Amino acid sequence: MEKLIITVAVCGAEVTRKDTPYIPISPEEIAQQTYEAYLAGASIVHLHVRDENGNPTQDPQIFKRTVQLIRQKCPDIIVQVSTGGAVWMTPEERLQSLEADPDMATLTTGTVNFGNDVFFNSMPMIEKFALAMKEKGIMPEFECFDLGHINNALTLVKKNLVQGHLHFDFVMGVPGGIAANARNLVTMVDSLPPGATWSVAGIGRHEFAMAALAIVMGGHVRVGMEDNIYIEKGVLAKSNAELVQKVVRLARELGRPIATPKEAREILQLGERRK
Repeated sequence: MEKLIITVAVCGAEVTRKDTPYIPISPEEIAQQTYEAYLAGASIVHLHVRDENGNPTQDPQIFKRTVQLIRQKCPDIIVQVSTGGAVWMTPEERLQSLEADPDMATLTTGTVNFGNDVFFNSMPMIEKFALAMKEKGIMPEFECFDLGHINNALTLVKKNLVQGHLHFDFVMGVPGGIAANARNLVTMVDSLPPGATWSVAGIGRHEFAMAALAIVMGGHVRVGMEDNIYIEKGVLAKSNAELVQKVVRLARELGRPIATPKEAREILQLGERRK
């Protein structure tokens, strides 16, 4: 079984300081928590950024500054920016994160109800995003909130808008998306083409249960305050590193070694870090 790739999703677009005082907001805070998570075992950082008021933004200058700080602290970590942004952002806004020259970027491959909102991703929009990543040489991670999103991703491959190794992230447990349970995860994995790799992001209370399933099934894991702010029921995590450390403990108990960033690049067939 491959070594386990851990992605840390450090802040997302929804969590605020009212939810937890420990959420990183500034580029400096995000870079520091990324560094601590990297030391704990994370090899990929999934990156959103915030403005000076703590609001989600796709401002390319803030992304560039944050990526620069992260690479100063942990130069070999895989930087994966979000093109999801926030549900109210335009496609043009969402694409601005690609200007930070990341190694990877998320590519959401379908529309989904997102609590009381709708996260809109039409097929022409998805194709536009895929083409932008292809032109910049940025590897997409297909972000799938439901089963049909896998088929949309494979349509991009058929249209030659995505080439090379295919990597999927299953976001499970969002109200309106696919439920987080073992049966659904097995169905998602069985729907992938041969050779593809996958990770799972369990939302809220599902984070560690889905992580444990991924560990034993040979997949990979995403954790972090974007998805869940609790280290256990009713107890806030004091850092993203604390969430990563819990996954590392689970993996060790289950006999799954942790991938370094270099090993993660090899698993993902990603190549050397972008300069």
